Amino acid sequence: QVQLVESGGGLVQAGGSLRLSCAASGRTFSSYNMGWFRQAPGNERDSVAVISSSGGSTDYAHSVKGRFTISRDNAKNTVYLQMNSLKPEDTAVYYCAASLAYYGSNWRSMTYWGKGTLVTVSS
Repeated sequence: QVQLVESGGGLVQAGGSLRLSCAASGRTFSSYNMGWFRQAPGNERDSVAVISSSGGSTDYAHSVKGRFTISRDNAKNTVYLQMNSLKPEDTAVYYCAASLAYYGSNWRSMTYWGKGTLVTVSS
């Protein structure tokens, strides 16, 4: 089992940057595909970015491509989301998720979830 804890959320002005971190427990972190997902009030949960277990593959939602970067440090059991040029529409609770077998944008296929961190972007 994997436990995930997100950090790094907060309030930022439009155009600003934040870096989210997700610390994972367990010795097998490097076996898990990881992803960042977000959910704004009244909206369904959406994929933001995913990264393969080795870090060799990444995929991004169209809305964040070129602005956000997902990365991981398997030695530190941590996955990151660097968010630049933030927009008010990026406001949401951001969740970190893990899956052994699944790599992709379908949040329903992820196995383990953190509790989320709130990102608020003011205009």
